Amino acid sequence: MSTPILTVANQLTILRMALAPLLVVLVLSREFVWALVVFVVAGITDLLDGLIARLGHQKTTLGAMMDPVADKILLASSFVALTWGSGLVARLPAWLTVTTLSRDAIIVVSVAVINLTLGRRVFYPSILGKLSTAAQILTVGLVLLMNALGAEFGWAGILYASTLALTVASALHYVYMASASRPSSDVE
Repeated sequence: MSTPILTVANQLTILRMALAPLLVVLVLSREFVWALVVFVVAGITDLLDGLIARLGHQKTTLGAMMDPVADKILLASSFVALTWGSGLVARLPAWLTVTTLSRDAIIVVSVAVINLTLGRRVFYPSILGKLSTAAQILTVGLVLLMNALGAEFGWAGILYASTLALTVASALHYVYMASASRPSSDVE
């Protein structure tokens, strides 16, 4: 019997991907409270899909590939909408958004080039990558909250700078890991 592809965990991941366009529409429509609600729901689906995959023995290769993609879709679209959207009380600095989007592009291109030139490699999430993603989630959540409240917090710049530092550090670390990794023995 084959393993089901559309497990509950994978369906939650797909739901998180589907929430990204809704979040952008809500931000662009200046419905910031609802945008914040959608962002929180997306975060809950992220927690639940991982928990269900582990505890419910629903880990799949598809899920392992889709989960980070869903995170990137949600974060990238949020960053763009919260940087260049109109009517924002608080907006993400363009330098942070460009750096964040560039980091993801650099990682994807580097991994693709290394896989094509040196053979398939397996890359596992690093602690810096997880910290960077957590900082990006916190940053988006804070900007959504500031817009929902109609107030800007003076200390937000500290979070932006911390997110920038983690984003750059994780990009450099992933490129290093990609170039130093060994070929995968489980090439299919």
